[in-house]
Amino acid sequence: MINRVSDFIKKYLLSDKTIVVGFSGGFDSMCLLDIMSKLKNEPEFSEMRVIAAHFNHNWRGEESLREQEVCRIFASSRGFEFYTKNARGDLKKTENDARIARYEFFEEAFEEYDADAVFTAHNMDDNAETVLYRVVKGTGIVGLKGISEKREFFYRPLLKTSRAEIMQYCNDYNLSPNNDSSNSDTAFKRNYLRLNVMPALEKINPMVKDALNTLAKNASNDNDIIEEYLAGIRPSLYERDVIITDEYKKLSRPVKMRILYEFIQKIGLDYDSKKIGEVYDFVEANMNQRNGSTLSLATALWLYADDKIIETIPRKSEGVKIEIPETVIEKEGEYDIGTHIFSITKYDDKNIFVFPQSTANFAYVDLSKVGFPLIVRSRRDGDMITPFGMTGSMKLKKFMNSKGVSRHRRDNILLLCDENEVLWVAGVGLSNRIGVSDRPTHVVQVQ
Repeated sequence: MINRVSDFIKKYLLSDKTIVVGFSGGFDSMCLLDIMSKLKNEPEFSEMRVIAAHFNHNWRGEESLREQEVCRIFASSRGFEFYTKNARGDLKKTENDARIARYEFFEEAFEEYDADAVFTAHNMDDNAETVLYRVVKGTGIVGLKGISEKREFFYRPLLKTSRAEIMQYCNDYNLSPNNDSSNSDTAFKRNYLRLNVMPALEKINPMVKDALNTLAKNASNDNDIIEEYLAGIRPSLYERDVIITDEYKKLSRPVKMRILYEFIQKIGLDYDSKKIGEVYDFVEANMNQRNGSTLSLATALWLYADDKIIETIPRKSEGVKIEIPETVIEKEGEYDIGTHIFSITKYDDKNIFVFPQSTANFAYVDLSKVGFPLIVRSRRDGDMITPFGMTGSMKLKKFMNSKGVSRHRRDNILLLCDENEVLWVAGVGLSNRIGVSDRPTHVVQVQ
């Protein structure tokens, strides 16, 4: 088993990297951390840095605190740094909420130590149980793949090792893992599968765990074929982490379902086919709406969909507000404004003139009717704008509604203003007061 982990580390070129090891103190993670300590004493792994990361779900009071201390002592005895955190007191006692909180913790540890990888101690039995769990819930072929050996910076070096081998290792090396009493609570579905369903299936096929792992391998191979097809679709479908609605509409229903499944899975949610169907129905109902709607995905997460984008947003009515400090624009030049760079330059006759309507984050403008200083800021109550091509003014809120700007994005848009009058809504539209009818005087841009 030690050689298996050694080969795994070499395979992914991690022998001189910083590795965070998820360490519950149970059989699997204690076995893995002990193996890491043995490898660390070998010359080829001497530069490897290991951090033991323990997340206390805070569900079992004193028992959890004792296990946390056992983990601290064990990590110290092996010469490893120890990183720990207690969950919030209001963490719901569900498998999904616990998993989300645990992986958020691992990501924090990854960032804290500028690590190259996070190791978790999932094994062959875990993989078999995961596949069975997903079959019961009605998974598709992606779910049948089971647990990935590598996903982003998460690695599973024990995935080809059985639980029996791990327990034998702990016995051989006199390790004393924590015994989490919640692992015996069959109110948790995975525990019920492991303790009740799997033994019943083994009466039909004693090698059922091997069979489920083989199913996972076959599903992974078939999934690779599908991925070759999807690879040609994704570049036009995604803009960063957002799905472009017009491109999504072109897809067939099965492909849409697959795209939504991977979109949800990417944010750490393990949805079954019924839930993905609900997400599909929601998107179909909103993908032609100028002002979209939201669907609850998890405790602190919404899915948003309208006729332009499909994205996930924090569960707050206005999303996450980006700080846009009010900035006085006294002359041409570039200005650092929070996370943006705003620039205003004189129009050059040598440029090829294309008459825009400010559909991107730049616009040609005529400032002959206004002068410096101008102001760049975020929106305020009572803001007004005279839209390009119109003579009357309207509330900025109504203007953004008419342009289909989702509510959670509105506070994060830069506005170019003359005192209290909005002249340009970056990426959305211009005021008639600076719209070009003959020749532009300036070019404004936000990056």
